[in-house]
Amino acid sequence: MLKISGLTTHYGSSQALFGIDLEIGTGEVATLLGRNGMGKSTTINSIMGIVTASGGSITFDGQELVGHASFKTANLGLGLVPEGRQIFPNLTMLENLIATASNHLGVPDPWTTDRVFDLFPELATRKSSMGNLLSGGEQQMLAIGRALMTNPKLLILDEATEGLAPLVRQKIWDALNLVARENMAILVVDKNLKDLLKIANRNYIIQRGKIVWNGTSDALRQDRDALHNYLGV
Repeated sequence: MLKISGLTTHYGSSQALFGIDLEIGTGEVATLLGRNGMGKSTTINSIMGIVTASGGSITFDGQELVGHASFKTANLGLGLVPEGRQIFPNLTMLENLIATASNHLGVPDPWTTDRVFDLFPELATRKSSMGNLLSGGEQQMLAIGRALMTNPKLLILDEATEGLAPLVRQKIWDALNLVARENMAILVVDKNLKDLLKIANRNYIIQRGKIVWNGTSDALRQDRDALHNYLGV
């Protein structure tokens, strides 16, 4: 579904990505792992067209994304849950969901507000609450629900559970499990390795703008060198 080949990205004269190769199949859950500042968010922003790639190829369902405006990329079926949530603070929770609702691809059973509330019952009681009055966990649930309301084929989450309490993190992982069972592909960035490996089919580790390891969750659990060298603190 998503294929990245030789992706390079610059910020001015500074190169951030050095030939990234990454693939995600239909219905597959993949992770992008690495320490802070290694290029995870830059990779995601390059996929979404928020940052313009300077070289290489990003194809989604056979269509080239490099050079596409972000809204055109989103309309092809990529839904982003950005780092920091970035919900609309001056809209209610319900208005946040409605603002992004679309079904450009004609999904037969699209995501609706009711489906989002089934996934995150906590949100159903906060419909009229302004975005900036929601807790951090509620904002993250809303950010995920907002992305799902675009009815994407691929859901991308940048720091899926950063800064959240353990109970809220578990609710997020449970929700992503349910979404994955509906055959939606997911690319997720997060630091909670134990939880990530439970849901991921394949994992990529990025180090200084390069993919230095990829493989299954079982393979990563057993690769102590990779865990220590690339993910250890």
